[in-house]
Amino acid sequence: MNQPAVSPTLDTLFQRTLMRQPHAPALLDPLNKSRITGHQPRRLTYAEADTAIDALSAHFVESGLPANSVIAIQLPSTVEFVLTVLAAHRAGLVVAVLPLLWRQAELAAALNRTAARAIVTMSKVDGVSYSDLAMHAAAEAFSIRHVFGFGADLPEGMASLDEVLARPPGTTRTVIQDGRKAAMISFDVTAEGFRPVPRPHFSLIAGGLAMSLEADIQQGATVMAAFTPMSFAGLASSLAVWLLCGGTLALHHPFESEVLEQQINEHACDVLIAPAQLALRLGDSNLAARMPTLRNVIGLWRAPEQVAASEAWIAPHASLTDVYLFGEAGLFGARRGDNGMPVAVMPGPHGAPREQSGSSIAGDILLTPKGTLGLRGPMVPIAAYAPPQPVGETLTAQPPRDYVDTGFAARIDRASGAICITAPPSGIMAVGGYRFLSNDLQEWARRLGQGALLTALPDRLSGHRLAGRAQDNARAREALSELGLNPLMVEAFRDRSGPI
Repeated sequence: MNQPAVSPTLDTLFQRTLMRQPHAPALLDPLNKSRITGHQPRRLTYAEADTAIDALSAHFVESGLPANSVIAIQLPSTVEFVLTVLAAHRAGLVVAVLPLLWRQAELAAALNRTAARAIVTMSKVDGVSYSDLAMHAAAEAFSIRHVFGFGADLPEGMASLDEVLARPPGTTRTVIQDGRKAAMISFDVTAEGFRPVPRPHFSLIAGGLAMSLEADIQQGATVMAAFTPMSFAGLASSLAVWLLCGGTLALHHPFESEVLEQQINEHACDVLIAPAQLALRLGDSNLAARMPTLRNVIGLWRAPEQVAASEAWIAPHASLTDVYLFGEAGLFGARRGDNGMPVAVMPGPHGAPREQSGSSIAGDILLTPKGTLGLRGPMVPIAAYAPPQPVGETLTAQPPRDYVDTGFAARIDRASGAICITAPPSGIMAVGGYRFLSNDLQEWARRLGQGALLTALPDRLSGHRLAGRAQDNARAREALSELGLNPLMVEAFRDRSGPI
């Protein structure tokens, strides 16, 4: 009897490369990892990574985490992040990714919304105690049963995963590998508020394919990922792209330009995946002489409305692919032509690669009746973005919607017929990868005291930057911390905004 075709999972892709080349390099840590986390940088082959994944997976099973339960992960861009995600999938768990800049209140809300059974974190990241943050958030989440951590000086009650990696793997359970099963949960902020966004394996792989095929990443490439991985785009651009090309994944914890350049040259990286503004900055400064091995650069735009007005790409030895990000809803890519300028993006179905006839359809771009950009396709989680049921109409069936409204204002150019993205969603601000409702600014400003000012200004690098004025700067930072802001977020506000 013929067995039905089963779509692959991330672990299936890893196992394929493992069987073919077990001793090939798989994972490379940031060179400055000792400063970031206190760990020494690690280099793992596929066989070594598989042993570590087995050990973590067995520990999750032995700890009593049932199949299909949720495990939350808040880790920097290091080898431990990749190993933990793949180990969770091997144990049949669903990964919820938690951004590093989140407040304790947001961590607790995410853990409660997803009924997470466990959380994995790092002892310290850039001097901030994430182990304490995780322990406090876990205390507010009734469903949490286990708190795991990497690093030294873990608080009492947190199990050390470094000790797990140091001993032989235990016994794991057999898990049916099916790409239709849930793989991850990321979190978005929309006009309706905080929203968990679940995705199956095939949706995450579709995002990786859309990038790798459009950018023409070769099999066996060495990929440098310099984009925070704690989102759909972050996972698709690092984990999925790496597993699809079957090469080596080098990780960089954003951002130290000199360290990034050193890593690219030391590892002879073929591909760089980074925020688009950083990529364009590198391309402006004699990229061919400084990083001669690069052949593909993928620039990720958190503010896709800025792509059309961006500078030309002037590094002829390496191509640039613009990837438009729309929160956690989805993405699409467009490789720049010989003139180095962004290409026109037409509405309707788009393939990967975009210009190749007969290529697989990566998604569909449309203009909604509200004048905003809509997305649909295999990577787009339509159900997660379903509009709320109108009050008083809970028994009335709503018309089905087969697309996600991203909220980005858009129009059709009359001359070319291309989609023009003109503005981000109203009421939502973003500082780096941290998204929040603009109404939150009023509460933050109120905490600063009488006569204080706090506002969000457009910023080409981070989307927005917070600018403020307060009579007592020390009191201002203290007030933001009392509100529950992650210490790294308060530092980011101060660094980007000067006085505050």
